[in-house]
Amino acid sequence: MTTNPYSGSPFSYVAEPAVSPYAIVELMPGVRNLCEYVRLEPGERVLLMMEHTVDPVVVQAIAAAAALRDADVRILSVPPFTPGGWDREAWLGIETAAFREADVVISGTWWGEVHTAPLFFDQIKSRSARFLSLHMTATAGALLTGGRLPAEVFYALLRRALRQLSRASSIRVTSPRGTDVTFSGLTFDPDPGALRPGDWRPFPYGGANFWPTETEGVLVVEDSTVTGVPEEPLRITLEGNLVRKIEGGVAAEQLRRYAPGGFYMRHGLFGLNPKVRLAGGTQFEREKHAGAFYCGIDGLTEGVPVTTGPGFAHCDCQVDRPTVVVDGEVFVEEGRLLMLDEPEIKEVAARFGPPEVILDDNPVMILPRRYSGAR
Repeated sequence: MTTNPYSGSPFSYVAEPAVSPYAIVELMPGVRNLCEYVRLEPGERVLLMMEHTVDPVVVQAIAAAAALRDADVRILSVPPFTPGGWDREAWLGIETAAFREADVVISGTWWGEVHTAPLFFDQIKSRSARFLSLHMTATAGALLTGGRLPAEVFYALLRRALRQLSRASSIRVTSPRGTDVTFSGLTFDPDPGALRPGDWRPFPYGGANFWPTETEGVLVVEDSTVTGVPEEPLRITLEGNLVRKIEGGVAAEQLRRYAPGGFYMRHGLFGLNPKVRLAGGTQFEREKHAGAFYCGIDGLTEGVPVTTGPGFAHCDCQVDRPTVVVDGEVFVEEGRLLMLDEPEIKEVAARFGPPEVILDDNPVMILPRRYSGAR
């Protein structure tokens, strides 16, 4: 039987299925968690910046939840963003002006802020808005699954993960498909919790983000934002945190063409949310699944890495079920995040319901509404 490797690689919101208007009822537990995460207060000016192709039911659910909290809601429907500076001349004057006037921005874009200079992280940090990004996740599926995990459970997982990860001298990631890459010189994002002015965060909440200074080995890409699911193994060889070789047929040529000046390893993320989808999810959902791994290579600027601005060729690469070893200790085993079984994590989950239900990393089993954080 012949399979199409692109069938599981939606390329924008236009490729995502629409849902019934009545589905808004089932989205509200996730949207409630979103509003609490962004610390939405009565009277705040809220900008929903949604691409034209986002499901209207998703937009309505978020807008209604914000209005119920007496926020001052504005909905701005915008053209789809392009990846990696592909359209560097695009005018974003309306988007940036609206962003500067808002207390809270909830962004439903496919490619996200990392690909555009006017909305890059340095611009967000220079403003007082709290910026929440539904990067490929402004979908009913994301709100129904990963969005339902109580934030307290995620942050218990994150605190436990950072205790082990942030002091590591090296982290090795391997996979059955041939990935064998080691990261060192690590800086982890502490992510202190709900948003503060100038913060940017993704939703659903998902993982432990880090920046390496050294990366060595081979990354075999299972999905990427540039190539989708490759037709044949796509191998990226890294030395000294730089991409030295890209192999793998059509996908390799697509990736080389995306950044003719070369790539470096910009960051990585270990997924921690057991309710985020793998099957059926976009890449930026799957990256957050408990036990998954992804990393972002970015374009060099005049031959060197520049981390203060966009590289204009950012490509995120997914490994669904890796094994992760932290200074010789197994952290993830064949896609299973081992800390899900630890008593301290189960104790936090028990505040919301049966730990074996809340921490079950089969996201096809949707978390019942009564266990999703409502009081």
